[in-house]
Amino acid sequence: MATVLKKPDSRKTLRERVSPEEWQRRVDLAACYRLIAHYRWTDMIYTHISARVPGEPDHFLINAYGLMFDEIQASNLVKVDHEGAIIDDPTGLGINPAGFVIHSAIHMVRPEVDCVLHTHTSAGMAVASQKQGLLMLNQHSMRFHNRLAYHDYEGVALDLDERQRLQANLGDKFVLILRSHGLLTCGRDVREAFDLMYYLQRSCEAQIVAQSAGAELIIGDDAVAEKVAKQFERPNRPSAQRDWPALTRMIDRIDPSYKD
Repeated sequence: MATVLKKPDSRKTLRERVSPEEWQRRVDLAACYRLIAHYRWTDMIYTHISARVPGEPDHFLINAYGLMFDEIQASNLVKVDHEGAIIDDPTGLGINPAGFVIHSAIHMVRPEVDCVLHTHTSAGMAVASQKQGLLMLNQHSMRFHNRLAYHDYEGVALDLDERQRLQANLGDKFVLILRSHGLLTCGRDVREAFDLMYYLQRSCEAQIVAQSAGAELIIGDDAVAEKVAKQFERPNRPSAQRDWPALTRMIDRIDPSYKD
């Protein structure tokens, strides 16, 4: 991975250097980092969320390698291209190499995807370690019926050639369980990627709790599960316009510095 750093015009603030669309994408992405921190889905500095730069299809934003998620701000996100060249790095910390491999793989081949979110939560890793994967146990998990993919573990994602297999395994889906590793969701915007991760995480938590109880499990009927999945996909679902503003209001009350 190249590490070329292009020096920006130091006479302007970052907000002055970028388009209004890029700044809004940065604010949304920083809010997503703060939400992941709020829900305690972080793994110190070792997971990552990326977002494509509006108007720059070959560039995406990702966290600086060394900041906790509650330190992420719109202005300290790193801009990188699909080949790994760093375009703008306000902190000088660079980026997580494994994060680059995973996120660049998806941004390279899925132009409709603007955000990729990856976590290593306990419940996510637990389900990722089960041969049967995610079970159709409840309404949350049924929304993913026939809509998630799996990628076999190959070790820490440092090899560029793994990108081809990540791309092939994800295909045209928006949800990927990385076996023995964690969870990944994609979105046509930051809100969608977070929404999918929220319910995928809840599904994994519920599965582990249900299995721990030791009682016989009810596995959802395929036809019912497919109905549920389609219900969540119905166009113009009102919640899709209401939940993100509510979530960002919550983060504003906690610490609005993500907007800086």
